[in-house]
Amino acid sequence: MHPSNTTNAPLHSHKELIVWQKSVSFVESIYSLTRSFPKEEQFGLVSQMRRAAVSVPSNIAEGRARGTRKDFVHFLRISFASCAELETQLEISKRLSFGKEEEYTTTDTLLLEIRKMLSVMIRKMQPFNKASEAEEATEAHT
Repeated sequence: MHPSNTTNAPLHSHKELIVWQKSVSFVESIYSLTRSFPKEEQFGLVSQMRRAAVSVPSNIAEGRARGTRKDFVHFLRISFASCAELETQLEISKRLSFGKEEEYTTTDTLLLEIRKMLSVMIRKMQPFNKASEAEEATEAHT
């Protein structure tokens, strides 16, 4: 069971963020999925997917640690972009018939949840005049 912030106390660590917890689980699912990819993809698609997956929780953690809202939103956007990169890589790997179909269901579900959570966080943390721009960019990707 993942730790969660069940009280109204302020968050002190990125580890308390549900989006960070889900993104770490997502990394695990990407590593599991890519284990069965062809050996010749070890330094290609496998490496790219793993690095992009690790980037998601890493950027959430770094942004949270920076201490300013502006920095946090910046790093959340980087995480969101890594999700878009992974969405593309997952589609390519499906079309190439790499991996097991049931593992794609897990990764696709987690990725969608993470993207939605990041989108909401970005939108709510921006100054009012920037919120509509982020919403438009997010809607263009979903």
